[in-house]
Amino acid sequence: MTVKKLLVTLALMLPLASYGQSITPAQIEQFKQLPRAQQESLARQYGVDLESLSGASNRAQRPQQVTVVEPVSSITDEERDEARDQKQQEDDQAEKNGGLKPYGYDLFAGSPTTFAPVTEIPIPSNYTLGPGDVLRMQLWGKENQNLELPISRDGTISFPQSGPMSVAGLSFDEVREQIRKRVSEQYIGVEASVSLGELRSMRVFVLGEARNPGSYSVSSLTTITNALYVSGGIKQNGSLRNVQHKRNGKLVGTLDLYDLLMKGDSSADNRLQPGDVIFIPPVGKRAGIDGEVYRPALYELKNNSTLADLIGMAGGNTPQAYLQRINIERTNEDFLRIIAEADYTTTEGKQVRIKAGDTVRIPPISDITGQYVEVKGAATRPGKFAWVPGMRVSSLIRNLEADLMPSADKRYAAIVRVDEESDNISVLNLRLREAVQQKGNEFDLFLEEKDRILIFSDAGKVKGGEEGQDFTRESLFVPVLQRLKAQANPANPQQTIQITGPVRYPGEYPMPATRNLADAIFVAGGLRDSASLYQAEVARYTTDESGIGQTRILNVNLVDALAGQIKLALESRDRILIKSIPDFAKTRTVELKGEVRYPGTYTFRDGETLKEVLERAGGLTTNAFPKGAVFSREKLRQLEAQRLREAEERLQGDLLGVQLEGDGFSGQSADRTKQVQGLLEEVQSSKPVGRLVINLENVLNSADYQSIRLQDGDSLTVPIIPQSVSVFGEVQFPTSHLHHAALTVDDYLERSGGPTRQADESRVYVVKANGAVMLPEKSRWFGGRSQQLEPGDTVIMPIDVDRLNQLELWTNVSQIVYQMALGAAAVGNL
Repeated sequence: MTVKKLLVTLALMLPLASYGQSITPAQIEQFKQLPRAQQESLARQYGVDLESLSGASNRAQRPQQVTVVEPVSSITDEERDEARDQKQQEDDQAEKNGGLKPYGYDLFAGSPTTFAPVTEIPIPSNYTLGPGDVLRMQLWGKENQNLELPISRDGTISFPQSGPMSVAGLSFDEVREQIRKRVSEQYIGVEASVSLGELRSMRVFVLGEARNPGSYSVSSLTTITNALYVSGGIKQNGSLRNVQHKRNGKLVGTLDLYDLLMKGDSSADNRLQPGDVIFIPPVGKRAGIDGEVYRPALYELKNNSTLADLIGMAGGNTPQAYLQRINIERTNEDFLRIIAEADYTTTEGKQVRIKAGDTVRIPPISDITGQYVEVKGAATRPGKFAWVPGMRVSSLIRNLEADLMPSADKRYAAIVRVDEESDNISVLNLRLREAVQQKGNEFDLFLEEKDRILIFSDAGKVKGGEEGQDFTRESLFVPVLQRLKAQANPANPQQTIQITGPVRYPGEYPMPATRNLADAIFVAGGLRDSASLYQAEVARYTTDESGIGQTRILNVNLVDALAGQIKLALESRDRILIKSIPDFAKTRTVELKGEVRYPGTYTFRDGETLKEVLERAGGLTTNAFPKGAVFSREKLRQLEAQRLREAEERLQGDLLGVQLEGDGFSGQSADRTKQVQGLLEEVQSSKPVGRLVINLENVLNSADYQSIRLQDGDSLTVPIIPQSVSVFGEVQFPTSHLHHAALTVDDYLERSGGPTRQADESRVYVVKANGAVMLPEKSRWFGGRSQQLEPGDTVIMPIDVDRLNQLELWTNVSQIVYQMALGAAAVGNL
């Protein structure tokens, strides 16, 4: 067959495809082998639609799945807001019902969309055909054809070469048999196979308490549940147990969705027909059930429901349910809420009628009440364990390493015991290591029923963030102490004590059963090495003969008490004070640096002087310059640091004031600002030295010179014999000069370039090598500025603050800075 003949055949056969004729796939494939341009040219010449050819070739393709209900992420913002509001209303309603929500309404909840029939499911044999359905017929044998026969509006199909055939209203099995019979009668040697192709769509109504009531286009195979799913489900005020199926105004049947949800029974899920109505009436009577059931919720009642029915709908009771006393909260005839009880272990209890609005609560069984002992705290397996008579501590804790946490205190544990007659508790001290390692001895105590063993953590073994830090004595003993205080009375005083001082765990503790001071110290973790063994106090609260309270102080020798030689029984509320050794392990040091024969850090005795320590250090070397020695003290360093902070704060305020004055102050605002900023920078960069001016020569050689008692942190720096005189301050070139005996103060100032414009020549002063300050103009020793200087002296030219702004603070601050700089320089020049 030529291409043109093929195209003519295709052009003639395509319009007849709906009447049972078909184009073979081989013919379609032969046409598709042509180039695209040639296909389009021939199609235009003979009036053939290429799209129809493509459609004819795809008739055997599987239909695409169509989403019936959109996921939440694909719905619009308006629908999402509406769903959110509806959910909020449902949550509010659930809160009114004690948190219980109606059962089963989430099954069909969704957002409906356009429904398309899905044909990839088996067709039941009793399916009734109607207009819109398509029959697929395959003929083979003497003649091979594939036909698609749509059912027209008059209910017939156009059977090839045989005329119309009426099939509407017949079941699929009946139509299949009729077609096979007709083929066998009219076609000799031909057999037929009949199946359903595309199914018809139909319109049904979902009304009543549906989430989205209205009409929906659904498949002809749709059932009641399919339609509910398409419409988005049922509102919480709609009934799940009485979904009505109506046709032509008459009730066809009802669907109880509880049968589907709880039993998987879909026998009442009828198939719909065009125009059917699914009506959801308001919800019926409801009752709630909570507690030890598998599905706590609100359930819709039907007929005369019993307690057994309600528990069955809730999935049954859990093994922890206490069925002998089930609470039923209901409204009586006076519209008051009352509580009734039912014993579900009896037949009468199971048949108790449940009324609308009832709330059934099934309580849990109580916790373990007997035949147990409990381990709490820093144990690897805390909890309750079975108790048997004759049981000891070692029966429960067999290995210290395996049964306890690494942070556990393996020396001490406590046993809290309850007296069955009085219900009062008492505390037994347990030497845990001895009890476990020496099984059966006096420390391996017998356990009684309901005993609690408290395992504490050792603070020295607990690192930050590790387990065990919550198992301290303080935390585990809190409920025990509260119980002991609550059960106290005049006949049985409060059985607690307090222990303070150098013990490992000071605090409040239960009274030891032995009332022994040694046991009390053991409970507190034992003594620290700073504890004094010779003095301790026990403060005891007592009452005199008149009933007036008073406190007695009992002095105790700890050595005798720990050895058991003192018979002192502790009493209620005793406060034990363990005293510390005065100045225990307190070391005082002084640092000797520079020209000392044996420099280093020396530990000195209480009251020892600088002269004595220097003698221990071998005295000074031959190159030492005692006049320039710098003796610093930590307390003075702290005072200097405070003065620096105060000066910095005041200078910052002065700087702000100078900047605010602007150009209105004698035209010198810029100079004054620069001066203050420079002084502020010097203050900020200065480091306190803490220098104390001393005459080291007199310290070593003069018996009349005041002795210098050392303090912890003192430091002595002895420099080497200097050869220079320094000039600092407002001079042209601040520096140091080689000492000459013939040179005066003015000579050294001249060698440094003389004063600057900001210098105050009338206030020149000299800082001697030992830190003392001398004024050349007024000193009786100098006799004027023509006096010669000594090696190590420093000449200071201060700022003329009078002409700037009369700020006396600047002078004081500059002196502080210079003095610290000199002290630091003396130390740094070693």
